[in-house]
Amino acid sequence: MTLSDFVAAVVAVFRRRPGDLLPMYVLAIAITGIVRVVPFAAIAIATLYLATTGRLDTVRTAVADLEPPPTDPEAFDAWASGLEPLFDQILTPPLLALATVTVVVSIVLFALLSAAVAAGQLAACYGRLRSDRGLVAGLAGARRYWLRFLGLFVLEVGCWSLVLVVVGIGAALLAGAVSLATGSGVGPALVALFAGLLAVVLLVAVRALFAFAPVAIVVDDAGVFGAVRRAGGFVRARPVAAIFYYVVAFLAFVGLATIAGLLSLVDVVALESLLSVLVLFPVLDLLKTAVYCDYRGRLRPPDPPARSLRGQLRSGLRRGWAELTAFVRATPGIHALVVALGVLGFWIGWAGAGSVAGGFETSIAARLEGWLPPAMAVELFGNNWLVALTTAYAGIALAVPAIVSVLFNGVALGFTARLEVAPLELAAFVVPHGVIEIPAILVAGALGVSVGGTAWRTWRGHVGVPALADALERAFWVLVGVAVLLAIAAVIEGFVSPYYYRPFL
Repeated sequence: MTLSDFVAAVVAVFRRRPGDLLPMYVLAIAITGIVRVVPFAAIAIATLYLATTGRLDTVRTAVADLEPPPTDPEAFDAWASGLEPLFDQILTPPLLALATVTVVVSIVLFALLSAAVAAGQLAACYGRLRSDRGLVAGLAGARRYWLRFLGLFVLEVGCWSLVLVVVGIGAALLAGAVSLATGSGVGPALVALFAGLLAVVLLVAVRALFAFAPVAIVVDDAGVFGAVRRAGGFVRARPVAAIFYYVVAFLAFVGLATIAGLLSLVDVVALESLLSVLVLFPVLDLLKTAVYCDYRGRLRPPDPPARSLRGQLRSGLRRGWAELTAFVRATPGIHALVVALGVLGFWIGWAGAGSVAGGFETSIAARLEGWLPPAMAVELFGNNWLVALTTAYAGIALAVPAIVSVLFNGVALGFTARLEVAPLELAAFVVPHGVIEIPAILVAGALGVSVGGTAWRTWRGHVGVPALADALERAFWVLVGVAVLLAIAAVIEGFVSPYYYRPFL
């Protein structure tokens, strides 16, 4: 096949049934939603420990008596010294041990989930490039290949570390010898520069080789070291295809970094994550899987869709809205549970803010200063949809992360509302867009609980993997409908909410 054929295969897969591929990539950002359950659980355990040991009241009193930190250095030192009684209550051996366990468990869980999701992503790409069901292939691949992907990650990190250590030690020895021989600092500086360039070249070579090793695991069912050997064989046999992928990947990352840099000038940062998860990573994974599959003679991509891109977008939005309304009507009990959890979280945040209400205050007017309405609308939409995506797909971990997310957002809203210096102004700001935004986030929470229920039934053997794949695909389209609501809310929040009530204050 020609290089243009690979691009056509990627476009065909990406446009035809995107809901059968993109959920595997959304699961990558959902990892954070799953992992953060660990520190939240640790905070709950720590609070229980403080309460049962009688330390919690002391901590509350100390926090309530705190003044805002001063800007003067000497006054700040005096203020910081007043924190010692608070630290004495918190920095106890049991709580330090709990913190250590929390960090270790979080890191290990993140590594394991990242390996499983990466395996699932490439397995889904391989399935779609062979006109198979992507999510079914992805879920099976995550289960089959996660340990090999983890081993491959460890091996690559080991190679990087070896390169840095060998080059660093060699450069230090050579620079010392040159310095003794010449008595000048120019020679060691040149050695350091050369060593830095050599390290960069070697690290790029390692990354280039390991770029195709994960694909070899999935396509050839290879082991860790066998995948590296097969990746090297592919690069030697198809250098043009490999270089084509490297160039496309480099230009794509440079382009995204440029767009992200320009958007950051107007404080828009969430859009980069959305573009990475929904466009950049799946396209690059499809491309490298396509060129490797062609090398192995296993490429059978689906036919491109007959409809235009505009027609597909319109159809996708209509389907997303239809799936959203159908899901809400079909799951009233789950939505009632999620609303109750949100109210409970709000009450916890409101009650918890009471202990610090005297020393800390927030102001909605101050937070809105300097925002440009168009940039604000884009950033709010991107951030809120990321929250919705994370909440819904993190629910695959038996619904627990979705429940925690709803509680956390309720706590944050209640805490902020209690500390607001102008409650009526905050309410006037929140109501116009909140009547749309808050229900949309609650729908995402209910979706996470629903996905978690299907994951539980799959784990128990009551339903098969295709049922879980169906739930993930349906969640994708429901979240498209949620995106429509969040886009409307973001426009209202950016262009209307900060301004409409101020003439009447």
